[in-house]
Amino acid sequence: MSVTVYSKPSCVQCNATYRALKKSDIDYNVIDVTEDQDAFDRVVAMGYQQVPVVIAGDEHWSGFRPDKISSLRVRLSA
Repeated sequence: MSVTVYSKPSCVQCNATYRALKKSDIDYNVIDVTEDQDAFDRVVAMGYQQVPVVIAGDEHWSGFRPDKISSLRVRLSA
């Protein structure tokens, strides 16, 4: 499963999300919405107005969500 984090520079919640994903040994890709207009448009079209936006398979969420990262770790290790 591919995990993508839509982010922007100097984002505290984004950095916390990166740390939690790394701690959980979850590989992820980062896309900076300030440098990629298509990515920005995609995030807005999904209804999000803040980053990080994490997309993992058919699941997605916004903000630093340690509960979602924990459940993702369990799903990936099954």
